[in-house]
Amino acid sequence: MLKGLVNKIIPFSLVDGPGNRTAIFFQGCNFNCLYCHNPETIKKCRQCGACVLICRFDAISIVGGSVIWDEEKCKDCGECIKSCPNDCGPKAKEMSVDEILKEITKVKSFISGITVSGGECTLQKEFLVDLFEEVRKLGLTIFVDTNGSTDFSKNKELVDLTDMVMLDIKSFDNDEHKKLTERDNDMVLKNARYLASINKLYEVRTVVVPNVLNNFNNVNEISKLIASLDNEIRYKLIKYRPIGVRTEKIEIVQPDNEMIEELKGVATRNGCKNVIVV
Repeated sequence: MLKGLVNKIIPFSLVDGPGNRTAIFFQGCNFNCLYCHNPETIKKCRQCGACVLICRFDAISIVGGSVIWDEEKCKDCGECIKSCPNDCGPKAKEMSVDEILKEITKVKSFISGITVSGGECTLQKEFLVDLFEEVRKLGLTIFVDTNGSTDFSKNKELVDLTDMVMLDIKSFDNDEHKKLTERDNDMVLKNARYLASINKLYEVRTVVVPNVLNNFNNVNEISKLIASLDNEIRYKLIKYRPIGVRTEKIEIVQPDNEMIEELKGVATRNGCKNVIVV
């Protein structure tokens, strides 16, 4: 039986798609974004044990050479994440489809659907297909939050079971994208075009990071792309915030409101009808 490696499950979320949704964050990512706000979701635990030494609540131990996290003892202080030298932490756990369904069922009456995120959830696409087949039976909608690195056009089962996709386009310029994420953006842009062509692209998101990205070029080109595909697709501009980030990797500069409004104006003038700022 396949199991998914899950970082956390948020029973109720109003920011991970429309309505009230259960958000499931999977562990592991193939991007290494300079501004990543959840760096503990990037890698799998390497069993180094650094977190065992730092935990004040005896919630982490090593048993048989493996790091074990005790959820009941944990006070969620975050020190284990801060101490981890490998961008992971001890809290990710393998879960079966039935175990995740149990968590979803607890709140089914209060949600409109689920959103799978990460890390990068599509790295576990075979497990997602199994999960989505069961979630469909509950009558809930299914949204996928992705960095766009998996070719959706070659994953028909996954696409057919997915209602909508929320896609990060981190940079339109490939060289800049590689500097930011360590990966090309060819597949990301291909996915944007493909998902829009089958009416499954709900939202495109771009993080605005002063002094690191050419934000005006990005918003200009990405908004032109969105408008050419379907100008009703939501374009979300996200203000960079120095929360949870690896400060040694990036200079902490937040965009001011004037800059964000100017960028919103660029996207609107290029034809995007649904520009959101968060």
